[in-house]
Amino acid sequence: MTVNLRARVVDKPWGHEEVFAETPNYVGKILFIRKGEALSLQYHEVKEETLRVLDGELELVVGRDPQSLKIHLLERGAVFHVTPGTLHRMIAVSDCSLLEVSTNHLDDVVRLEDRYGRQGTSAP
Repeated sequence: MTVNLRARVVDKPWGHEEVFAETPNYVGKILFIRKGEALSLQYHEVKEETLRVLDGELELVVGRDPQSLKIHLLERGAVFHVTPGTLHRMIAVSDCSLLEVSTNHLDDVVRLEDRYGRQGTSAP
């Protein structure tokens, strides 16, 4: 049995992630996104994830291709499942935190647009 008393924190230009579970089968994270900040417009080839808003509000931009993108306002308690190939971006309306549970494919990020110059990479 492994006991780890601290989550692994990964700083991001939009806030940070706390990785609290990382196994060969799944990963659990808490994402903290600062008001006005945005994650990349991205998709995953294999990775599948489910998001739950713990606190705050965010705009979820989602679609199968750039022409079909729609914006959904997600508030506390909202849940969204992201399947492989789904374009998505989160933009914080207020400071917010999300629970993310996903498959363990952490480097499976295809960034199409990014405010912070990371498009085309899987860099943190």
